[in-house]
Amino acid sequence: MITIPYLTALTTYFSYGLLFAFGQLRDFFRKIIDWWYAGNLQGYAPICLGLEDFYIRRLYLRIQDCFGRPISSPPDAWFDVVERVSNDNNKTLKRTTKISRCLNLGSYNYLGFAAADEYCTPRVIESLKRFSPSTCSARVDGGTTTVHTELEECVANFVGKPSAIVFGMGYVTNSAILPVLIGKGGLIISDSLNHNSIVNGARGSGATIRVFQHNTPSHLEKVLREHISEGQPRTHRPWKKIIVVVEGIYSMEGELCQLPEIVAICKKYKAYVYLDEAHSIGAVGKSGRGVCELLGVDTADVDIMMGTFTKSFGSCGGYIAGSKDLIQYLKYTCPAHLYATSISPPAAQQIISAIKVILGEDGSSRGAQKLARIRENSNFFRSELQKMGFEVLGDNDSPVMPIMLYNPAKIPAFSRECLRRNVAVVTVAFPATPLLLARARICISAAHTREDMVKALEVISSVGDQVGIKYFPAEPKKHAAEEEEGRIKLE
Repeated sequence: MITIPYLTALTTYFSYGLLFAFGQLRDFFRKIIDWWYAGNLQGYAPICLGLEDFYIRRLYLRIQDCFGRPISSPPDAWFDVVERVSNDNNKTLKRTTKISRCLNLGSYNYLGFAAADEYCTPRVIESLKRFSPSTCSARVDGGTTTVHTELEECVANFVGKPSAIVFGMGYVTNSAILPVLIGKGGLIISDSLNHNSIVNGARGSGATIRVFQHNTPSHLEKVLREHISEGQPRTHRPWKKIIVVVEGIYSMEGELCQLPEIVAICKKYKAYVYLDEAHSIGAVGKSGRGVCELLGVDTADVDIMMGTFTKSFGSCGGYIAGSKDLIQYLKYTCPAHLYATSISPPAAQQIISAIKVILGEDGSSRGAQKLARIRENSNFFRSELQKMGFEVLGDNDSPVMPIMLYNPAKIPAFSRECLRRNVAVVTVAFPATPLLLARARICISAAHTREDMVKALEVISSVGDQVGIKYFPAEPKKHAAEEEEGRIKLE
């Protein structure tokens, strides 16, 4: 639960109110001009009406240069950002031929597999030559290759489940699977901060949806108890099935799910557990097997395990892992499997190779080193940001660390100043977050060196002072003699 300082909330509301007032004023004069020159629609209703695109026109377009920045290199620890210019106050942006070499703090390249890898890349190239970039077919037609079969076996073994099914897009994995798993007469209980793909999948299922307070097992138990006792609306019949949906690491908060407590409650009330490990699989745990391994939860107690390959594996797509009966059922009924083009064979080979590196099956210890480095980098960076006085969300070991900005004017200021100093960050605002809770989301990678971390911290600290987002007092810096004495004691 984020507690916003009173003055910060007041100034943020005032800033949005000012933007809204001036936007409405501009819309008023725009309507007068449009009325004067009316006649272009010829009987059609306007495709975008008033407030439906008000936020985009009057707020987002002002700062759209902070979003969707094109890159011209692999998303490694450093990458090339293409510079853009605007001649119409940010309504349109044109790419230039200039590029800036920037430190990458925005990509989900947790283990550094997004760039060329000595083990993965040659095998991906060989797969490309053998199978071509696409199967040009759905899995049930001509879209299943030996690589797809091997990938599903590999994923099932990696996450500790009997069987798995893979899809070409991570977002679709949630949004297409949930309507297949549950329908009318069922109950979905979802964490209040679950990803949009889960929200849309739940809405499309036709099931009754209830929300519990973010990462609060006690409130989950309360919601479960109330709705089990009440039964279905109007008829009060027992629910056909109940699914509790949570994430391993929450992508906008960087928090670890309280999985042991949630699993215990679901067992008590006979509810299924659906775990989205998009940001945790491969990134946390001793051998990269996600929050179950990190928090000591038996994977047999998690009924449906979902994850994506876009974060830790340097590829694309997603998976569902579970019992053999469940996966067989999904292969017969899931539209993403029946109708969508299968995952690209080279992308599938990249995932297989990355998993082999993580497990040490490539004959080296690089996987273990990557896992140790991502953990060290994440904890070091989070600790230093907190010492500087930033309000940083999330838990230790999580590679996702949001820095709270709050005020809308600080979103572009922070983003632009960091980019000017060759540090690329991602800023996130409404509607991806609540209106008052704008933030910069830092994603740490095993590819980052300690020198990269130090440079990023120096830039963020300097920009933080300039923009005014250090909401807590900074810790006093230790003298060199004290630091040396501390090292001696440790030794």
